[in-house]
Amino acid sequence: MAVGNQFSTVGKVLYMQVLMGLLVASGFFWAGGWQNALSPLIGSGIAILPNLYFAYKVYLARHQSAQGIVQAFYAGETVKLILTVALFSIVLQIPSVDFLTLLAGYIAVLSVFWLALFYWRDY
Repeated sequence: MAVGNQFSTVGKVLYMQVLMGLLVASGFFWAGGWQNALSPLIGSGIAILPNLYFAYKVYLARHQSAQGIVQAFYAGETVKLILTVALFSIVLQIPSVDFLTLLAGYIAVLSVFWLALFYWRDY
Protein backbone atom coordinates (compact mmCIF):
# COMPACT_ATOMS: atom_id res chain seq x y z
CA MET A 1 0.00 0.00 0.00
CA ALA A 2 1.49 3.33 -1.09
CA VAL A 3 0.06 5.34 1.80
CA GLY A 4 1.77 3.16 4.41
CA ASN A 5 5.18 3.67 2.79
CA GLN A 6 7.08 6.18 4.91
CA PHE A 7 9.30 7.26 2.02
CA SER A 8 6.91 7.13 -0.91
CA THR A 9 7.52 8.25 -4.46
CA VAL A 10 6.44 11.76 -3.50
CA GLY A 11 9.05 11.82 -0.75
CA LYS A 12 11.68 10.57 -3.17
CA VAL A 13 10.80 13.25 -5.71
CA LEU A 14 10.94 16.02 -3.10
CA TYR A 15 14.26 14.66 -1.83
CA MET A 16 15.66 14.56 -5.36
CA GLN A 17 14.43 18.11 -5.97
CA VAL A 18 16.37 19.34 -2.96
CA LEU A 19 19.46 17.48 -4.17
CA MET A 20 19.07 18.90 -7.68
CA GLY A 21 18.76 22.43 -6.30
CA LEU A 22 21.89 21.98 -4.21
CA LEU A 23 23.74 20.45 -7.15
CA VAL A 24 22.92 23.35 -9.47
CA ALA A 25 23.73 25.94 -6.80
CA SER A 26 27.04 24.23 -6.02
CA GLY A 27 27.92 24.27 -9.72
CA PHE A 28 27.36 28.01 -9.85
CA PHE A 29 29.24 28.36 -6.56
CA TRP A 30 32.33 26.67 -7.98
CA ALA A 31 32.06 28.74 -11.16
CA GLY A 32 31.90 32.11 -9.45
CA GLY A 33 31.32 32.13 -5.71
CA TRP A 34 28.37 32.89 -3.45
CA GLN A 35 26.98 35.70 -5.57
CA ASN A 36 26.55 33.34 -8.50
CA ALA A 37 25.14 30.52 -6.35
CA LEU A 38 22.51 32.56 -4.54
CA SER A 39 20.14 33.10 -7.48
CA PRO A 40 19.88 29.42 -8.52
CA LEU A 41 19.45 28.47 -4.87
CA ILE A 42 16.56 30.92 -4.56
CA GLY A 43 15.10 29.63 -7.85
CA SER A 44 15.27 26.10 -6.48
CA GLY A 45 13.45 27.23 -3.37
CA ILE A 46 10.73 28.82 -5.49
CA ALA A 47 10.11 25.43 -7.07
CA ILE A 48 10.45 23.32 -3.91
CA LEU A 49 8.29 25.30 -1.46
CA PRO A 50 5.06 25.14 -3.50
CA ASN A 51 5.68 21.45 -4.19
CA LEU A 52 6.07 20.82 -0.47
CA TYR A 53 2.76 22.57 0.16
CA PHE A 54 1.03 20.53 -2.54
CA ALA A 55 2.43 17.25 -1.22
CA TYR A 56 1.32 18.14 2.31
CA LYS A 57 -2.17 19.10 1.14
CA VAL A 58 -2.59 15.80 -0.71
CA TYR A 59 -1.10 13.88 2.23
CA LEU A 60 -3.75 15.34 4.54
CA ALA A 61 -6.50 14.14 2.18
CA ARG A 62 -5.23 10.56 1.92
CA HIS A 63 -8.04 9.08 4.04
CA GLN A 64 -10.87 11.03 2.43
CA SER A 65 -13.28 9.88 -0.25
CA ALA A 66 -12.32 10.06 -3.90
CA GLN A 67 -14.14 13.38 -4.24
CA GLY A 68 -12.25 14.77 -1.23
CA ILE A 69 -8.93 13.70 -2.72
CA VAL A 70 -9.76 15.31 -6.07
CA GLN A 71 -10.79 18.52 -4.29
CA ALA A 72 -7.52 18.46 -2.35
CA PHE A 73 -5.62 18.10 -5.64
CA TYR A 74 -7.42 21.05 -7.19
CA ALA A 75 -7.08 23.24 -4.10
CA GLY A 76 -3.45 22.25 -3.65
CA GLU A 77 -2.58 22.94 -7.26
CA THR A 78 -4.36 26.30 -7.21
CA VAL A 79 -2.51 27.44 -4.08
CA LYS A 80 0.73 26.02 -5.51
CA LEU A 81 0.40 28.19 -8.63
CA ILE A 82 -0.52 31.28 -6.62
CA LEU A 83 2.39 30.65 -4.26
CA THR A 84 4.78 30.26 -7.18
CA VAL A 85 3.67 33.55 -8.74
CA ALA A 86 3.90 35.31 -5.36
CA LEU A 87 7.40 33.98 -4.69
CA PHE A 88 8.61 35.02 -8.15
CA SER A 89 7.05 38.46 -7.65
CA ILE A 90 8.80 38.92 -4.31
CA VAL A 91 12.18 37.59 -5.39
CA LEU A 92 12.33 39.56 -8.62
CA GLN A 93 12.13 42.78 -6.57
CA ILE A 94 15.62 42.07 -5.20
CA PRO A 95 18.13 43.92 -7.38
CA SER A 96 21.03 41.49 -6.84
CA VAL A 97 19.09 38.48 -8.18
CA ASP A 98 20.17 37.32 -11.64
CA PHE A 99 17.05 36.19 -13.50
CA LEU A 100 18.74 33.68 -15.82
CA THR A 101 20.52 31.77 -13.05
CA LEU A 102 17.36 31.95 -10.93
CA LEU A 103 15.48 30.39 -13.83
CA ALA A 104 18.20 27.75 -14.24
CA GLY A 105 17.71 26.62 -10.64
CA TYR A 106 13.93 26.68 -11.00
CA ILE A 107 13.91 24.65 -14.23
CA ALA A 108 16.49 22.17 -12.92
CA VAL A 109 14.33 21.39 -9.90
CA LEU A 110 11.19 21.04 -12.02
CA SER A 111 13.03 18.69 -14.38
CA VAL A 112 13.15 16.15 -11.55
CA PHE A 113 9.48 15.39 -12.24
CA TRP A 114 10.36 14.32 -15.78
CA LEU A 115 13.38 12.33 -14.67
CA ALA A 116 11.31 10.58 -12.01
CA LEU A 117 8.85 9.39 -14.67
CA PHE A 118 11.62 7.48 -16.38
CA TYR A 119 13.49 6.36 -13.29
CA TRP A 120 10.62 5.03 -11.15
CA ARG A 121 8.36 3.70 -13.88
CA ASP A 122 7.04 0.15 -13.81
CA TYR A 123 8.00 -2.00 -16.73
